Amino acid sequence: MRASLSLHLSLFRRQKAQISRAVEGSSKAFRDYEARYRRRTRSFKRALSPDEVAAQALAADVVYVGDYHTLRLAQRAFLELAKAAVASKRRVVLALELVEGRHQEALEAWLHRRIGDRAFLSRIGHAYTGAFDIWPNFKPILELARDRRLAVLGIDRRARGATSLAVRDAYAASRIAAVAAADDRPLVLVLVGQYHVAPGHLPVEVKRRLTAERKHLVVYQNCEGIYWKLAREGRSEGVGAVEVRTGELCVLNASPVVCQQSFLDYLEAEAGDVQLYDRGAGNRFGEMARLIGRFAGADVRQALAEVEVATAADLDFLARAKRRGRFGASELAQIRRQVLSRESYYIPRARMAYLATLSLNHAAEEAAHFVRHALVGDALEAKRAPVEAFYARCLEEALGFFGSKLVNPRRACRDVAGWAEAFHRGCGEDRAIAAFVLAHQAAVRESASSRTALVPLRRPKLFHAVSHALGYLMGEALYRGLDSGTVTQAELKALFHDELAEPRSLYFHWAKRLGG
Repeated sequence: MRASLSLHLSLFRRQKAQISRAVEGSSKAFRDYEARYRRRTRSFKRALSPDEVAAQALAADVVYVGDYHTLRLAQRAFLELAKAAVASKRRVVLALELVEGRHQEALEAWLHRRIGDRAFLSRIGHAYTGAFDIWPNFKPILELARDRRLAVLGIDRRARGATSLAVRDAYAASRIAAVAAADDRPLVLVLVGQYHVAPGHLPVEVKRRLTAERKHLVVYQNCEGIYWKLAREGRSEGVGAVEVRTGELCVLNASPVVCQQSFLDYLEAEAGDVQLYDRGAGNRFGEMARLIGRFAGADVRQALAEVEVATAADLDFLARAKRRGRFGASELAQIRRQVLSRESYYIPRARMAYLATLSLNHAAEEAAHFVRHALVGDALEAKRAPVEAFYARCLEEALGFFGSKLVNPRRACRDVAGWAEAFHRGCGEDRAIAAFVLAHQAAVRESASSRTALVPLRRPKLFHAVSHALGYLMGEALYRGLDSGTVTQAELKALFHDELAEPRSLYFHWAKRLGG
């Protein structure tokens, strides 16, 4: 198995576990529901062209399109299908899980321009919360419906308990069947969560309720079993759709890792953040690097020409990093661990920026690290004694966070009060990090910077986490100092150019200067 595929499978499993921890535990009914979907999507018969997918969809009467709600590409695929349907001159009805049936009146009001986005989202319970929200992905679908005067049906229903999935399928099926049975035989395009579209779920419920014969088609998106099968065959980037079996297709526009990433980005979105897109990530990285470089008094345009920006969508990232940086096995293993930790980072020797999330904040942070490399060169990776290495990392993290604040002043981090709360009420690693953060605050007040006990030398994971937390705190304080005028741009320029010959003393100098 290729190293890149092994890496992506490992990242997929880790992110899957992370998502499971972030959401409520699933019931037996849900696990059975999921298992039925997975059994249907383990393999496929043949590859299809985009034209073949469109032809099969337009020849059907009810098309069930599987949705991954936080993945923009999933809604875009549905939008393209809807445009093709409109061009066929048949009457088209869109049935969307986005809207509960009880909010049909609010949906009609938006479609007829009687209310705006904010009022509509408030009424349907999807208040817009930021750049990673799903509304910008769905709005073009509804705009198409409004512009072309298409009927749109809300098909979701609130339900809880062991029977909630069956209740929701039955409710949606009754609404879909009612419009599909019309004498003019409309083309009904259904966009609903991926598990729902398995034939034994929503489609069978619609068939039970239909009083007329209709042709049904299931269009899955990015099925994990199918994607990994193609990846093992080395075809994941060359196949855009497959026929699973008669009446069931699968469109492939994103890897399972990218799908997961969209959901985790949604969960972890920070204030003022902006969502990047894979194809534009390199350009945005360059824009932010030039902005931060101008602040630091550096022209980074020539250095940028040598930098490569990679995301979780890049299957060959590890191979490219190895080639560009000429890394040995142990160094590649460290890069692999970094990727699996789902953290963005800049790799100086390879001149690569790896963006673990499509977050503007995190991309700006890595752009700041790149600017540092452009200014100090090999000094960025200088060999240091463990304690000095710890404080060098604190300062590098501080400049990275400060750089991201130049791009997004609204970005925030956990403050000292938050760490105090974590120490008193938290547990495990979070409490351990808090203990070291608070110990450093006390050391600054007591001028006890010589105490090596402040550094978790024997616990690499804690070493990394504590220096990260302290760096963010200092980066926030540096930005506030610049904003208030207590720290000058000239001082910050000097810090960006500093090769950190004595990082521990420099760290405590700035910590004391910034009030701890």
